[in-house]
Amino acid sequence: MTGQPATPPAAPPPPLDPRIRFYRDCVRTFIPDRDGSVLVVAAGENDRRVLLELGFRNVVISNLDTRMAGHEFAPYEWSFQDAEALTFADGAFDYVLIHAGLHHCASPHRALLEMYRVARIGVLALEARDSWTMRLMKRVGVTRDYEHDAVVFNDCRFGGLRNTDVPNFVYRWTEAEVEKTINSFAPYARHRVSYRYGSAAPAAAVRAGGSPLRRAALRAALLAYQGYTRILPKQRNLFAFYVAKPKLPNDLFPWMTYSGGTARFSPEWAVARYKLRGAAPDAARDVGEDEEGRPDRRGATPVRAADQARAEGR
Repeated sequence: MTGQPATPPAAPPPPLDPRIRFYRDCVRTFIPDRDGSVLVVAAGENDRRVLLELGFRNVVISNLDTRMAGHEFAPYEWSFQDAEALTFADGAFDYVLIHAGLHHCASPHRALLEMYRVARIGVLALEARDSWTMRLMKRVGVTRDYEHDAVVFNDCRFGGLRNTDVPNFVYRWTEAEVEKTINSFAPYARHRVSYRYGSAAPAAAVRAGGSPLRRAALRAALLAYQGYTRILPKQRNLFAFYVAKPKLPNDLFPWMTYSGGTARFSPEWAVARYKLRGAAPDAARDVGEDEEGRPDRRGATPVRAADQARAEGR
């Protein structure tokens, strides 16, 4: 024995917030390439911290926060960007990511499609899921439709709709809505969409005041919620979806063809499908050539540069 006092054990780290843990696990699952280029939209310090912890090296953090000077997210680059009108070219990043930001947009669907356009490989979004459980929670006051607490905790000046002082509506998604939005934008190929579900106490319930009796009732309701959502995972309030962009031409629908970076309807498929006897030459000419026999691209669906790059293995 040396006579030196024993060093007390280090205090355990604080437990990770369940929302951040769910976010980290989804990023780890869906974006395995730590060297891939990643754009994070409507981002903040939580995004920086999670991506650093996971070892990502090529990241651009973007948001609409006029308070930023540009160095706050070092070692990552920061860019002032509107999620609904990104200034980047098609396929500029391998992956595009957003965490709890779509519901701050005036048009969440437009923001999602801008992310899809700018991504080359895939898009990961984490939002709230629309379910009968969430609708019940709204009715009893456990959660709400307008996120005024986000503005309150941002000096009553930021944190709302498009990072203004106007509290945003909390837009909640379903699986069908995600798929309809993507398929409407890029209807020429099959998309693979993956989902994950998680649970966390609604922010409104965590921050709620009121009498001790009301707080006790909220705690009891949340315990019951956590129990039955283990059986019904789609009733959980955390929702992640990953959209893998199609690989062309392999993922084209059978009625489409692909040439020179352009997806077009196939007259040959139409002849075979609709039994148009003797119509193939005329159909091909009507769709594929102009009056002088030159290729006619009118009515063609231009495949975005990101999809073309994937098709060519770039």
